[in-house]
Amino acid sequence: MATKQKKNKKLNRYYYTKSNTKISLFGKKVKNLFIKIFKVLDSKLTIMIVPHSKSKVLNFQTNVFALFLTLFLTVGIIFSFFYFNKKSITANMTIASLETQNRETLASLDQLRDENANLFQAAKKFQASLSQSLSLIGINQVSSNSNSSISTSDLSALFNTKEITSGSSKEIADIQEVTRYLEGAIDPIEQIGKMLKTQQSLFTEIPSVCPLKAANLHVSMAFGPNIHPLHNFWYIHKGIDLSTYRSGDPVIAAASGQIVTVGYDTGYGNYVIIKHNHGFYTRYAHLSAFRVQKGQLVNQGDVIGNVGNTGNTTGPHLHYEVHIGSDVVDPAKYLNIKLSTK
Repeated sequence: MATKQKKNKKLNRYYYTKSNTKISLFGKKVKNLFIKIFKVLDSKLTIMIVPHSKSKVLNFQTNVFALFLTLFLTVGIIFSFFYFNKKSITANMTIASLETQNRETLASLDQLRDENANLFQAAKKFQASLSQSLSLIGINQVSSNSNSSISTSDLSALFNTKEITSGSSKEIADIQEVTRYLEGAIDPIEQIGKMLKTQQSLFTEIPSVCPLKAANLHVSMAFGPNIHPLHNFWYIHKGIDLSTYRSGDPVIAAASGQIVTVGYDTGYGNYVIIKHNHGFYTRYAHLSAFRVQKGQLVNQGDVIGNVGNTGNTTGPHLHYEVHIGSDVVDPAKYLNIKLSTK
């Protein structure tokens, strides 16, 4: 047993000695390598600059390390120059793109401000029209949340704009004020709708729609004093003449009622008279054809005939009259049509 332990100790010393020897040899080799490198880098160099002229030759003494260091720094400086120059070009392109986008944004902002001004103009007209309509039917007028009155001369003060928060733009505050005004107008408009719904039957019983529907409709002769187109003397025209420059266009009932007359007259030509509720009568003259019979009940908007040129006329048109009892009234008071004659 003791012999085996002695043998192991000898082996351990052997391997320990061998390892130290190898490490020592490796260290010497590394040391010699660095010495050789240092000697190479410390090698003296002489750089001569020989001019073509007879000037003095310039001599520079240096070593390899200084030469390599100078080359490394020179290459680094050149690389840095090109790198940062590329970065500068890229940055300039980005700045130019941002400037273009900024100009486009400013143009869009100007357009938005113009549209905002147009919105205020439309809101001003809407408010005036709505206020007038509400006052006619006895509904309280809608008012802005602003305490001061609206200035008709200063568009920007239309709704007495207030800044909601510090820093909010005036355009945004204006739009918010318009929104509040429109929200406040919902209730009166709903009241108008409810009123119209409850009075729907009344509107169908009075001559409130135009008996001709066409894009080129015009009034060829208005109600009242006119010069007779055939006999050239002044007379009282008891209706209005509606023309579309052609025959055959459908003529509709201006209100619901009963057909009381379907006949012919040398002056009126083919004509129809409808009796309505509340004492109203309407006459439709110079028809080319009838689409109803006497005693027939018609609804507002039903076709009763076609525009023609029968009777005492100078061209195809519809002569339309409105009577209340025995009185003849101007039909234009019940119609939303352009009264300019052509």
